[in-house]
Amino acid sequence: MPSIQAKAAIADANGSFTIETVEVHEPGPGEVRVAIKASGLCHTDHDSLNWGYKFVLGHEGAGIVESVGEGVTHVKAGDKVLLNWAIPCHECHQCQTGHHNICEVNNQVTAKDPHEGAARFGSTTWNGEGIHRSFNLGTLSNYTVVKKEAVVPMTVEMPFTSACIVGCGVMTGYGSVVNTAKLTAGSSAVVLGTGGVGLNSIQGARISGAAKIIAIDVNPERLEMAKQFGATHTILASREDVGLEEAAKEVEKICGGRRADYAFECTGIPALGAAPLAMVRSAGTAVQVSGIEQVIEIDMNLFEWDKIYINPLYGGANPELDFPKMLELYERGLLKLDELITRTYPLEELQKGLDDMMAGRNAKGAIVFE
Repeated sequence: MPSIQAKAAIADANGSFTIETVEVHEPGPGEVRVAIKASGLCHTDHDSLNWGYKFVLGHEGAGIVESVGEGVTHVKAGDKVLLNWAIPCHECHQCQTGHHNICEVNNQVTAKDPHEGAARFGSTTWNGEGIHRSFNLGTLSNYTVVKKEAVVPMTVEMPFTSACIVGCGVMTGYGSVVNTAKLTAGSSAVVLGTGGVGLNSIQGARISGAAKIIAIDVNPERLEMAKQFGATHTILASREDVGLEEAAKEVEKICGGRRADYAFECTGIPALGAAPLAMVRSAGTAVQVSGIEQVIEIDMNLFEWDKIYINPLYGGANPELDFPKMLELYERGLLKLDELITRTYPLEELQKGLDDMMAGRNAKGAIVFE
C-alpha cells in the first residue's frame, strides 16, 4: 500500500499553525490507517500550540478505516471508527487493574511529554522528515496512522461529527460523573461551567438519575443550553464572587439547607480549582474535571468534614468498555451528541473554529473533511 498525501494542521512551535501537505505512510504491524472525516475542537488543541515543537494537531477524531497492518483483527478496511487518545498497553499494572486511562507505558508518558508514547514515529512525514502527532493521533489531518488500541468501532449509525467528540470532551465529562464519582440515583449535583465538558457532566448526572442538577456559569446563554442537557436548576454567577461562595449559598438553598452531594469543576480556571469543595456537604464528593495543572491554594477548612476531592484523568476512561455503552445511550436518545455540535468548519477555517471556541460561542465545534 503506497503512502497517501493529506492536508494537515501543523503547530509551528510559535503559538500558531499552518496548513500543510504531509505523507501518511502505510500502517505497520498493529497499526491502522484511518481516513479522518471529522475532528472535534478542544481547549487542549489551543493550549498545545504552545508546546514548543512542530506536530500534527488534533486528538478528537472519527472516520473510516482505509487499511490495517499485520495483527489487526478487530477492524477492517471500510469500517467506521472513532479514536481514543489514551492508548492502553494492556500489560502494565494500571491496565491490568482496569485503569486504562493512566496506562504506565503509554498514557502517563504521553501526559508528561505528548510527543512520546505508543505511536511509531515516521508514519507521517513532512518535507521528507517524520513529524509527531498530537497525543499519537493527529486528527486535524484527513489521514492518520494510529495504534490499533486507539481504534474503537462505531457500533451505531451516527454522524462522524457526533462520534469524534466522544473520544475526549464527552468521555471526560460523562466519565467523571459515572466512573469517577459514581454518582448515585436521587442525589444532588453541581456542575461549575457549562461548556462542552460541563454539559457532558450534566448528561452523566442526568443519566445516573440525579434528582437535582445545578448548573453554574457566568454566561446566561450557556445556562439555557444546560437546561436542554438536563440541568434542573441554574445559577448565574458573578465574576466578582471569589471562590463562588455566594453561588454556594444559593446551592444550599436549592438543596434544602444542606449543600450538594457532588460537585464537578469544569471551567478550567485555576482560581476555581477549590470551588467544588465549597459546593458540597460534609462527606460530599468534589471532582476536578477540567484538568487544571497550575499551582493553586486551598483553604483546608473547605475539607471539613470528611469531604473527598478527586482529580481524575479523562473521566476514568476504559474506552473499549465505555465507548460502546455511550454509543448505545446515544442510540436510545439518552446521550445527546448531535446537539453538542454547534458549528462545523473546513480545515481551512480552523482558526475561526478555535476563535469561536475560546470566545464561548460553541458548545463544541468540529472540523469536517470531504
